[in-house]
Amino acid sequence: MHFSKGAVPEDYLLYIRRKYFWIMGGVLFLFIMLIYSISVGAVTIPPYEVLQTITGHSVSTKWDLIIWNIRLPQALAAIVAGAGLSVAGVAMQSILRNPIASPFTLGISNAGAFGAAVSVVVLGTGKMQSTVANAVTINNPYLTTTVALFFCLLATGVILLISSIRGASPEVMVLAGVALSSLFTAGTAFLQYFADDTQLAAVVFWTFGDVGRVTWPELEIMAGVVLLAIIFFVANCWNYNAIDAGDETAKGLGVNVERTRLVGMVIAALVSAVIVAFLGVIGFIGLVCPHMVRRVIGDDQRYLIPGSTLFGGILLLASDTAARLIISPYVLPVSILTAFMGAPVFIYLLLKGYKR
Repeated sequence: MHFSKGAVPEDYLLYIRRKYFWIMGGVLFLFIMLIYSISVGAVTIPPYEVLQTITGHSVSTKWDLIIWNIRLPQALAAIVAGAGLSVAGVAMQSILRNPIASPFTLGISNAGAFGAAVSVVVLGTGKMQSTVANAVTINNPYLTTTVALFFCLLATGVILLISSIRGASPEVMVLAGVALSSLFTAGTAFLQYFADDTQLAAVVFWTFGDVGRVTWPELEIMAGVVLLAIIFFVANCWNYNAIDAGDETAKGLGVNVERTRLVGMVIAALVSAVIVAFLGVIGFIGLVCPHMVRRVIGDDQRYLIPGSTLFGGILLLASDTAARLIISPYVLPVSILTAFMGAPVFIYLLLKGYKR
């Protein structure tokens, strides 16, 4: 192929356009999925009227109440949580150079769940009810998130310590994650043992992981943290590309590998802590979505990070919509559906041999 000096090869332009095509197509599909998710449920709302309502053109008071108080915050929470868990997962996989790293598989989500349970049960930051619609109301989201973050960082510190050991394989890190998950699950069970019947039912329901319980103020906190984390990870995409080539290569390119790894893991832990504190444990999104995106976008972090963020939101929104429709009019917690979906993928990755 002939091209003038300084020109960009046509094959490379086609290669980049394909990535942009997938990302822009994902944006369009996410918008369509958002409208569809809001329109379906126990009460069906025509998509055009959903669009009118969310753009400020009120159709009826009934639709306003359903959309603004129930379905829109739930749909946006699914998008924000999916994006946050996915970007945390793709960052962990790059930082640790471990294709099966994610907040769930490394035990960080369960650590956050234990911290949030400590805050709710012991410190009294949550008002517990025995209703299905609102099992736990967080009265002090800042303290709850802080305690959840502390335990997430504790688990993160253990993972970083293990990853620093020479020769620590993906298998060893996953086994460490299993051990941490068991430890924090036992801690949560210990708290449940001393709770009364109403508290026990409420805490068990809360740990399922469900986007339907979020309120607008909590959604704003989640969205702010996730947005800042996405900006941070996108800004460091070149560093993560360098780390993907190996620590020595990255150091040769001027990357402070230890600081990049530490700060990145702390930010990923913060995202996980906030989501777990408000929604409970939602597993496998951070593991499955980055691998799905890699198959169509590739390993380049400049496109993998925003692509994983986008498709993480799509995946959790689609899962939540399906969870609301499968046994309608009953609503299945979305974490149950993501576990059914993620477990076979996780086994597939184990059998495949961790090839990225």
